[in-house]
Amino acid sequence: MSPLEGDVTLSRLHRTALPALSVLILALSSLANATRTADEQNIPTQIPGHNAILMGTDWYPEQWPESRWETEVRMMEDAHLNVVRLAEFAWSAMEPSDGRFEFAWLDRAIRLLEKHHIAVVLGTPTAGPPAWLTHKYPETLRVEPDGQRVAPGNRAHGSPTSVKYREFCRGIAEEMAKRYGSDQNVVGWQIDNEYGYALMSYDDDTKKQFQDWLHDKYKNLDSLNRHWATAYWSQTYDDWSEIPIPTVPHNPALMLEWKRFVTQAWNSYQQNQLDVIRRYANPRQFITGNFMGLGWDGLDQYTITNPLTFASWDDYVGTGHLDPDKNGMSHDGMRGLKRENFWVIETQPGAVNWSDLNNYLNKGETRAMAWHAVAHGADDVSYWQWRSAPNGQEEMHGTLVGADGTPVPLLEEVTQTAKEFDRTQSAFRGTRVVSEVALLNDYESRWAIDLQKHTRQYNTYAVSQTYYKALRTIAQSMDVVSPYAPLDEYKLVVAPNLNLIPESLAKHLLDYVKNGGHLVLGPRAGLKDEYDALLPQRQPGFLADALGARVEQFYALDRNVPLYGTLGSGAGSLWAEQLKTTDANTQVLLRYGTSNGWLDGQPAVVTHAVEKGTITYVGAVLDDTLVTNLAELTARQSGVKPVFGAVPEGVEVSRRVGANKRVFVFINFSQQPKTIVLPHTMRSLLEDKPADTFELAPYGVGLALDQK
Repeated sequence: MSPLEGDVTLSRLHRTALPALSVLILALSSLANATRTADEQNIPTQIPGHNAILMGTDWYPEQWPESRWETEVRMMEDAHLNVVRLAEFAWSAMEPSDGRFEFAWLDRAIRLLEKHHIAVVLGTPTAGPPAWLTHKYPETLRVEPDGQRVAPGNRAHGSPTSVKYREFCRGIAEEMAKRYGSDQNVVGWQIDNEYGYALMSYDDDTKKQFQDWLHDKYKNLDSLNRHWATAYWSQTYDDWSEIPIPTVPHNPALMLEWKRFVTQAWNSYQQNQLDVIRRYANPRQFITGNFMGLGWDGLDQYTITNPLTFASWDDYVGTGHLDPDKNGMSHDGMRGLKRENFWVIETQPGAVNWSDLNNYLNKGETRAMAWHAVAHGADDVSYWQWRSAPNGQEEMHGTLVGADGTPVPLLEEVTQTAKEFDRTQSAFRGTRVVSEVALLNDYESRWAIDLQKHTRQYNTYAVSQTYYKALRTIAQSMDVVSPYAPLDEYKLVVAPNLNLIPESLAKHLLDYVKNGGHLVLGPRAGLKDEYDALLPQRQPGFLADALGARVEQFYALDRNVPLYGTLGSGAGSLWAEQLKTTDANTQVLLRYGTSNGWLDGQPAVVTHAVEKGTITYVGAVLDDTLVTNLAELTARQSGVKPVFGAVPEGVEVSRRVGANKRVFVFINFSQQPKTIVLPHTMRSLLEDKPADTFELAPYGVGLALDQK
């Protein structure tokens, strides 16, 4: 029987056994792969030779009568959609009972999409285990911090640390990969859905895994007790089994290690499926996940995305309207996870259902949002979802087609945008975002600050946003990367919340500066080491000597404090650090005005030359004007240039660079018409003709190709 005919029924016992014949086939396949050309072995970030930018949607054929499928898919083709994600919540349809698999319906759906020239991304359905599984094996359900097992019927109720649950997850992923790993219309895979939506299980087995993980890391309790300073409050541990899961505020080191363990547990959960998919999947099929943007820090997303082909994320506005700076920072952060192009594998079709106010995006805003993603490095924009579910928790969510099967008004706008993707995709092929400025994002530092905010209003993401907005306005392109990423390509690097700077990271940053880089550290930098312990040196720790200054004392503020100096005058809020210069060559850029007495007249922002570069330390949360002034100064000193040049207020310009070409994307986010004047004649991609100017209506988009 052909692997695309009928259903497959296998016992759970035989799922992990690989017959000798299969081993031989795999060996021959590996030999064949070794003889392929480099191009054939290359794992794509888009459908090779077909598109450079894709537009798609999520379709759930299992929710609808099969007699309706042809109509649905024809409508997708008419809308110029070219990729569909399937099956990420279809476990009960694919495995209706333990060990009995039914894939014939999915075969037919894939073939139907292929008939209409629509490629498929398959999602593994492990975020929604079927009722028979959790009923038969209740130990697969997560345990909440209060000790209660979650009830089935929602999603993300399986425990990522459950050995039994992982067995079933691996089993369904393996059966899917064996069946579709060579399917020509399946271009890639998505593992699970929104990792960490419900972070962890708090059962005894998870606690034992956490304790074993700590044992592997620290080797002996003397080391753990020393790094955690457990003599404080008589916390000293004499046995690994004494170490708890921190469900309430606890030792900072313990809480930080728990956050790290959660990331490693999810990474292992992901790898459990990756291994079997890669065993059977053709190398041309990519593997990704769908994450939740830079603002979400439940997991260290650098660790999670490392083994994936590329990163994808779910881009939703929720209440309100598109904020190009906030959304742009998330796009750039998701691109920075692997420092390459990414997918927006879910995005908002007008409105959502989960926000406090589920307002609809304005006419034209959805199109602008799609092009905004592409401008920041997206190779795909896909809408969740195609058609309203007939019932269920998300039946009120925005869609492209209503429950009656007819288009909602938004589909016309999406179709227009999809046609534009089709017409312009060749210009975007082989392009990426190239920036001279980087903003450093460190999840562990964010966790450390959030675990001990010292003022509840302190928001690491908001602090980063102020720097991002000011610098992107100047440079018109930003990367958001890990502090451990290579930094030599950047003229200017800004680290607003780098709380943990162990000696190895300090050396990495200092090498960047000595070689001509310009580093800006924000408040709370270099306070702690990798164990969340206070460094014996004053802030910024191992970088204090190079800075030629140190933090004498930090203060959580109950009122704003005035600031003045060569950067102008303004105010600081929430947090202020009293600095002291230790080198006569250290320049003071801002001082505190009259405040709490301790801060009065003391340095707030200092800068110091170090060989070919500079280090600047900002000891306060600056207002927008002062951040802008600082951004202008550091950009000027580091030689940062805008990627395009002056544009009217309210217009965002972005650039993607390829071999002998640059593509500029202009989007008017204001509510007034704007005129863009090009420095020389370029080709308007949307109009396919030479252009010297663009006239952009509100939410208008202009695309300019500049070929060398």
